[in-house]
Amino acid sequence: MPELPEVEALRDFLTEHLAGRRVARLLPVAVSVLKTYDPPPGAVEGAGVTAVRRHGKFLDIETDGGLHLVVHLARAGWLQWRDRLPDGPPRPGKGPLALRVALETGEGFDLTEAGTQKRLAVYVVRDPAEVPGIARLGPDPLAGDFTEDRFAALLRGERRQLKGALRDQSLIAGVGNAYSDEILHAARMSPFKRAASLTSEETHRLYAALRGTLGEAVERARGMAAGRLKAEKKGGLRVHGRTGEPCPVCGDTIREVSFSDSSLQYCPTCQTGGKPLADRRLSRLLK
Repeated sequence: MPELPEVEALRDFLTEHLAGRRVARLLPVAVSVLKTYDPPPGAVEGAGVTAVRRHGKFLDIETDGGLHLVVHLARAGWLQWRDRLPDGPPRPGKGPLALRVALETGEGFDLTEAGTQKRLAVYVVRDPAEVPGIARLGPDPLAGDFTEDRFAALLRGERRQLKGALRDQSLIAGVGNAYSDEILHAARMSPFKRAASLTSEETHRLYAALRGTLGEAVERARGMAAGRLKAEKKGGLRVHGRTGEPCPVCGDTIREVSFSDSSLQYCPTCQTGGKPLADRRLSRLLK
């Protein structure tokens, strides 16, 4: 799933390639992709792009017609830029193509989604706040006003485990499964530690890991073409998706805890005092 660093890099990329250009056609291919119908999707055709913004994991393409084309790539969605789009409209089918945006210059981009669970979402709205997912977003962790005191206030009284709290978009915007693992590894904290139990020193450590991990990932991705961002993200991860590999900090074996539709990775030595966490899926199989 694209998270804050990748979406921020896509924002930079699209700003360079879309700003000042006009949308010729907006062509939905998958019925499930459009989440709004008033204004109709064709209302953005002929409009010029004035800015591209990011709200958490949402991309917001602003036009001079007063409308916003908002995209959430979800778990398996992606954006593919094309210097020259194919002639003729795309054909609906079982392929990954969900929506095409064509510019008057002949360039444009495709939104694609792999897998059978179709969660990629596109909205045409007059105000980004009309998108439910944007309306309930918490603060952006890289914003200038996201101070340590503000972070501490968010965690105060938060009864959930750190892994779940970091991924809650209404608490903090933009962090998903991968970067929550990376942040907790950098902070040397268990994913199952209760957020409200943090001492002031631990809160300071987690805040520094949050800002540092995301900031470094943004810098690594900055200026990259859209097609290279997935590989860059994977290559920059130290623990997420690296079950069985040695921890780059201490050399211990990276472990995994699996859930019904996701998993987390961590280093026992760095994060849990050397104690492996119970894999709940494996525990169920052994009963």
